[in-house]
Amino acid sequence: MTDAEKQEQPVEEHRLIAERKRKLEELRQAGIDPYPHKYEPTHKAREVQVTHAHLEAGASSSEKVRVAGRLMLMRRMGKMAFGHIQDETGRIQAWFKADVLGDSYDTLRLLDIGDFLGVEGEAIKTKTGEVTVLVQEYTILAKSIRPLPEKYHGLKDEEERFRRRYLDLIMNPEVKDIFIKRARIMQTVREELMLRGFLEVETPTLQTIYGGANAKPFITHINAWDMKMYLSISPELYLKRLIVGGYGKVFTICKNFRNEGVDQTHNPEFTMMECYAAYWDYNDMMKLTEELYEKAALAVHGTTKVIRNDVELDFKAPWPRVKMKDAIKEHAGIDVDALSDDEMRVLVEKHRLKATRQSSRGEIILALFEHFCEEKMVQPTHVIDHPIESTPLCKTMRDGDTTMIERFESFCMGKELCNAYTELNDPVLQRNLLEDQAAQLRGGAEEAHPMDEDFLQAIEYGMPPTGGLGIGIDRMVIMLLGAEGIRDVILFPTMKPQ
Repeated sequence: MTDAEKQEQPVEEHRLIAERKRKLEELRQAGIDPYPHKYEPTHKAREVQVTHAHLEAGASSSEKVRVAGRLMLMRRMGKMAFGHIQDETGRIQAWFKADVLGDSYDTLRLLDIGDFLGVEGEAIKTKTGEVTVLVQEYTILAKSIRPLPEKYHGLKDEEERFRRRYLDLIMNPEVKDIFIKRARIMQTVREELMLRGFLEVETPTLQTIYGGANAKPFITHINAWDMKMYLSISPELYLKRLIVGGYGKVFTICKNFRNEGVDQTHNPEFTMMECYAAYWDYNDMMKLTEELYEKAALAVHGTTKVIRNDVELDFKAPWPRVKMKDAIKEHAGIDVDALSDDEMRVLVEKHRLKATRQSSRGEIILALFEHFCEEKMVQPTHVIDHPIESTPLCKTMRDGDTTMIERFESFCMGKELCNAYTELNDPVLQRNLLEDQAAQLRGGAEEAHPMDEDFLQAIEYGMPPTGGLGIGIDRMVIMLLGAEGIRDVILFPTMKPQ
């Protein structure tokens, strides 16, 4: 669109709005309420289409239906007119005839594309083979005073689509389908967890102390106590309190808020499923992760195979498991166990890693994996056994290696899908690790954990062996539906003001 066309667009839009307002007033003067309180459809558009698909061309069903939706097309041809009514299931054609409607046929001239309309009449199939409602009566349900985007040159700009999602849903039916499938994925996850005995619970969004993840929080203020509060970055520490309190298996599907960067896989506000099970470990959580993805894929596709960026992914359980050190050896040709600390530090500058020469051995291992391996994880894969520096909330390896922990992250197409641990339940060690994190926070590490004294006191009462898992729902939807990025699967993503 040229600059001149952009300048003309608001002028034309104002003219169209004025014309629609004139029609609105004319309707009112004619005694027609353009915004009635209620209407009772008997059928959805798709239901009418499917139920009467068997009719022969030109045949009538003798069944009366009432359908309501948005008028998306109108063609007037003298004494008859054809319109398309769109509801949440699709579109159905409506046939208006002057000899059937009488005086009300003339009122069609006051309709515009975008108006909500209820039509009542017989379901037929036209001579051209299209299932249609032969309208005997119609009702204006909501007069639209702002024109919809033009069909072929309208709502294409991504920023506009995300800012005005309601228009995106009207003009791009495939977008609506994404969010219907997203709801089905979330329902499947919830049902599968309940089938396994998990209890759904809620945790606070407003917290006096944040924790459970390495992330920078959003800060707010509570006037009643004149004190700083934080939006939740993770429900983890509250869910563990419930395990201490005696629940065996708990989960929540909640919003998390992290004051970090925005890109194709990150939004400041996102949806997380997090669950904990007493007497489980990270092996059990790996199995659960596979099963949840497998069931969700079947729910929306009927198969575990998904095409994304021309690559066929298969989410069928079980998934491969690879140790982080072995992945580095395979993809970078580096055996970290054969290198001294000094030799490890040389790798930082040699490969321009996201680390420094002052970084610990474990931090350099993490940086090597991110640099060489993440993007190579194409098919769903569990990467297990991480350095202890990656989190202060996880048990060390049961083989006695205190430098590594029983943690896994699952990857697909180079992106992290989930994070899970065999949870640390030693209160003395947990206190030492969180005290170290608090010292890092005081030293300027914005993503370090603050000291949560109440959480420490809770596990001092005793927490049983526990497995924990967090799955990013938005990323799950991205992977299973082949979406481009996170803003495509969040109805109202966080946007900068225009």
